[in-house]
Amino acid sequence: MLYFKSMGTALVMGMTLLALAGCDQAEKSAQQVLDQAAKSAQQVIEQTNQAAQQALSDALGTDRREPEQDDTASETLDI
Repeated sequence: MLYFKSMGTALVMGMTLLALAGCDQAEKSAQQVLDQAAKSAQQVIEQTNQAAQQALSDALGTDRREPEQDDTASETLDI
């Protein structure tokens, strides 16, 4: 009888480990899907922003340029 109990315990522990491994894999897969969705959403936002800027530029009839970078960060003052 003791033999069956130890075998049953080992079987239950093995099944638990398999279930946990499956859960871990499912979590990793879900994270990959979420990361890909976030990247796709970011691309859509950037494309929409570019299209909106182009439409505004076309509507105003001006050639809109990107704002120039401020180089004040590279200037230092000696004390």
